[in-house]
Amino acid sequence: MRVLRGKPQYHLRMDLDPSPVAAVRSDRDIYTVSRLNREVRVVLERGFGTLWLEAEISNLAKPSSGHWYFSLKDAGAQVRCAMFRQRNMLCAFTARDGQKVLVRARIGLYEPRGEYQLIIDHMEDAGLGALKRQFEELSAKLEREGLFAADRKRPLPKLPTRIGIVTSPTGAAVRDILHVLARRFPAVAVLIYPVPVQGAQAAADIIAAVAMAGRRAECDVLILARGGGSLEDLWAFNDERLARAIVASPIPIITGIGHEIDFTIADFAADMRAPTPSAAAELVVPDADEWHDAFMRLGARLQRCMRRRIEGHGERLRWLTGRAATASPAARLTQQAQRLDELEQCLLRALRRQLLTARERLHWLTGRAGLVSPSARLAQQGLRLENLRQRLDRAWQQLHGARRAALSDNQSRLWRASPVGQVRHTAARHAALFARLQAAELSQLRRSRERLLPLVRTLNAVSPLATLERGYAIVTSATGHILRDAADAPPDTIIEARLSVGRVRARVERS
Repeated sequence: MRVLRGKPQYHLRMDLDPSPVAAVRSDRDIYTVSRLNREVRVVLERGFGTLWLEAEISNLAKPSSGHWYFSLKDAGAQVRCAMFRQRNMLCAFTARDGQKVLVRARIGLYEPRGEYQLIIDHMEDAGLGALKRQFEELSAKLEREGLFAADRKRPLPKLPTRIGIVTSPTGAAVRDILHVLARRFPAVAVLIYPVPVQGAQAAADIIAAVAMAGRRAECDVLILARGGGSLEDLWAFNDERLARAIVASPIPIITGIGHEIDFTIADFAADMRAPTPSAAAELVVPDADEWHDAFMRLGARLQRCMRRRIEGHGERLRWLTGRAATASPAARLTQQAQRLDELEQCLLRALRRQLLTARERLHWLTGRAGLVSPSARLAQQGLRLENLRQRLDRAWQQLHGARRAALSDNQSRLWRASPVGQVRHTAARHAALFARLQAAELSQLRRSRERLLPLVRTLNAVSPLATLERGYAIVTSATGHILRDAADAPPDTIIEARLSVGRVRARVERS
């Protein structure tokens, strides 16, 4: 038996007077046995207080009162113990002879027999306590090294193409995971790495499977799973080598080990922990129904966006058409032609005035020359008059040509700045954009259809109606309960069989 705290020191003063005179004193204090045991009990309880012991149970007795009476022993000694019903009801296990336990107790004395004993307040399995201490020490060590750091953990892929499962191929955990995956997203592929999940060799096999999955790189995510059990059953997942293998794995790992209250070193080292294997399967794949609804919403949203774009382009086209009608080049050309006619009339009137003035001057000069009548002067005036006439013709032709050239240049510039060309360019660009938008819509719809067709085929493959079409039937009782055993349908029982087409009611003659 090992005492986990230091032995307290205490002193009991006993005044003994060996003299004959004291032996005959009439006022001497005489103890009874009951008083002696009572005071010894008080001394023991006050002197030691609460202590921890680790020892082996023997001579265990469980009377009808519900109390436990037993001895704790080691190689050299033993001590009687009592654990009352209010305390042993809180014990996490059932004590048995030969079991090594760790107890918290108070020293007491059973006065009727004068025997000292231990009053047990709390009891733990010594082996379980050692495992817990080992678990806590390893957890603290790996946490100091940063293996449990949150910034190291990787996110899981939103839609894995293949999921690896590292677990026992015959356990309930793998069936639960496959059932959840088939329900939520049956199109995803699954690869099982069979390993033992309990026993001395389990940790090494699990480490080898994780390393092999990382080398092959066949999966996008790994599920490390096991069903519930005691701390000893789950101890393979508390191996330090396994924690380091999980951290070193190039593939994200999610654990679903035991129940929600069970925690292992592998849970802390993994990229994500799920409370159960089924919950791990829920986390690694999305819900196919939600994805289908999302695709339908996106398709409707795309159609609305396309409709709004087309309506917007149509409004702009109508606006440009109306603007082109209000700023028509024909109207501007008509105005310029009218202005050209006005300028031509003004030029002609100016030329007539100049010719009239020149003619009147010629008449005046002719009359004057008739008065003077010098032939040389007449010849000179004739030449000058001819020169002036020629200059006037040239000036009129130059002015008329300049006006015509300016009008032609203005007309060309007006045609180049005309919105008709812009309208045609905008209409051509709108037609090209509309064609691209239609092609993008058709491409998006084809891709969505290609993604949904495998899901539909998978759903049809796992549908119970497909099983009925192959000749099977679902047999139920009159109350609608599905019959799986012939013993559930005794003779004269009315049963109903659901076929691929229709239902059949029958009476059982024998079973």
